[in-house]
Amino acid sequence: MKDLKEKTVRAGFVKIWSQAGMFLLRMGSLMVLARLLEPKDFGLVAMVTVVTGVFGLFQDAGLSLATVQRATITEEQISTLFWVNVLVGTALCFLSLALAPILVSFYHEPRLFWLTLVSAAGFIVKAVGVQHGALLQRQMRFTALAFIEILSYFVGSVVGIGMALAGCGYWSLLGLAVAPTATSTVCVWLAVPWVPGRPHRGAEVRSMIGFGGQVISNSVIGYFSSNLDKVLLGRYWGSEALGIYGRAYQFISIPRENLDSAAGMVALAALSRLQDDHDRFKSYFLKGYNLVLALVVPTAVVSALFADEIVLVVLGPAWKDAAVLLRLLTPTVLIFGLINPLRWLLWAIGRGGRCLRIALVLALLVTISYAVGLRYGPKGVAFAYSAVMTLWFIPHMIWSVRNTMVSLGDLFRVARRPLVSSLVAGVLGFGVVFIFGRSLPALGRLVLGGGVLIAIYLWMLLFVMKQKAFYWDLARGMLKRPADPGQGPAPV
Repeated sequence: MKDLKEKTVRAGFVKIWSQAGMFLLRMGSLMVLARLLEPKDFGLVAMVTVVTGVFGLFQDAGLSLATVQRATITEEQISTLFWVNVLVGTALCFLSLALAPILVSFYHEPRLFWLTLVSAAGFIVKAVGVQHGALLQRQMRFTALAFIEILSYFVGSVVGIGMALAGCGYWSLLGLAVAPTATSTVCVWLAVPWVPGRPHRGAEVRSMIGFGGQVISNSVIGYFSSNLDKVLLGRYWGSEALGIYGRAYQFISIPRENLDSAAGMVALAALSRLQDDHDRFKSYFLKGYNLVLALVVPTAVVSALFADEIVLVVLGPAWKDAAVLLRLLTPTVLIFGLINPLRWLLWAIGRGGRCLRIALVLALLVTISYAVGLRYGPKGVAFAYSAVMTLWFIPHMIWSVRNTMVSLGDLFRVARRPLVSSLVAGVLGFGVVFIFGRSLPALGRLVLGGGVLIAIYLWMLLFVMKQKAFYWDLARGMLKRPADPGQGPAPV
């Protein structure tokens, strides 16, 4: 493990840059499709994906994370897990087929039938690539993973936009969702020259399946709590209201999901190898936490201050009602940035049960917020959701770090630097736009305000908060040549 630091730093930077590329791809395709399609098209597809997405959580069965987290693993175990994934994917495909008429009846929308049937095939396609992707992550081959992820979404964007230009309407959004899955599965098989053998009863995978069960339970509860709002809005306020709310929610979820994916994948792979070295574990975790917050906090501030400009530039005037929803949802960007990394800590030290209990409490709280806000429409739901998350995040942090090697004081000391830097930068950036940029078009205001904000934020963070040495050390670690590349195809 002597070169674990260099591998982790390089992997982290690869994932961050790849997620930046993914962000640009997703926002670019959204900009194009928002101008080619209507809000009700987005809402119609969301009625399907918000429900079938629950099934998507099960197709991994938590076994990719089990493969990564395991200290040692055999070929027989991976082969057995592969066939478990295929079995689960097939079962989910048939469950989706059975769900199609139920969705039609629930939403009173017959077009959902064929949308659901076509999307069901994706479960089998993805299932056959789960363990190959997990092997890439276990070997810390994050450059290959990043390339596959970007290529897959690029193919999806081309397919989706091409279908929209051809007049396929809402079907283009399904093409955007399905094409990356097929591309990714093909690519991970090409990247990992491993062919699964037959399943083995004596492969001792029961504990791994149990770990996967905890992961899946946590994911299902999290998915439920973050998507019930869309189900309710679609049912009671219609596809157009859901389409507008969904685009605003997408603005706040894309940066969060990209960063969580980038940092979480690398962090779990590294931290799982340091479970018995508490000092190094704590140091690695807090450095990762520092890096994530340094990226999340200014994103939240920009979204809050320039919501109108963002919506006008990215989506266009037809979506102006999404701006107030974006502003109301912005606090959750910061809050999830503070609490999501705590899952790395708990999963890496085997505290999956605590993760599950925290997720259950959070799901109950946000469900209550949706019920309270629903009568007031999308604005009411967005406000109630943000209010509950604001009240919850400190108890969440206290519960997560209890009896671990990381304290609440450690988290706040790390968070203080990007929070103060962003506050100062936000005030000055907004002030510059208010004084000099009110006559500029939306793009001009966004470039001026965002540019000033980011410049001041970097100056504050690097020099006033004395973080220059920390980031310089990360840069040197990224550039240092590894002692052992460890890129071989062996699965163990």
